[in-house]
Amino acid sequence: MKIMAVDLGKARTGLAICDEEEILSWPAGVITEYNREKLTERIAQEAAEYGAAQLVVGLPRNMDGTEGESARGAREFGAALAERTGLPVDFCDERGTTITAHEYLNATDTRGKRRKAVVDAVAATVILENYLAARRSRRAREGEA
Repeated sequence: MKIMAVDLGKARTGLAICDEEEILSWPAGVITEYNREKLTERIAQEAAEYGAAQLVVGLPRNMDGTEGESARGAREFGAALAERTGLPVDFCDERGTTITAHEYLNATDTRGKRRKAVVDAVAATVILENYLAARRSRRAREGEA
């Protein structure tokens, strides 16, 4: 099933998508939008264009694993996305994803304006990769039980 990940930001929101087999994922772009209603609409449009059957929103937990104001905001945004799109919305811990995205961009020597333009989409891809790995692991455990 095609799954779209969302790395929610105050100004820039990154998107990533995976293939039907949930094996490959790639950046699907960055939306620059401050208005949450407009952002919800834009993500709904992108999800429809890519044929996403599910959405995953990055959940910004505190380093100790607790959820603060940002996580509550992400959960509220996820609920608005589910209502707007009619798609199931799940959440994935996003701790460290931006750092990982910067490491990937360092490895590819992506700098300057290009880096700023793609870092959020790369972070969304990391969120999606983590989510897909957790799904595979959960399925493997369930298959063993």
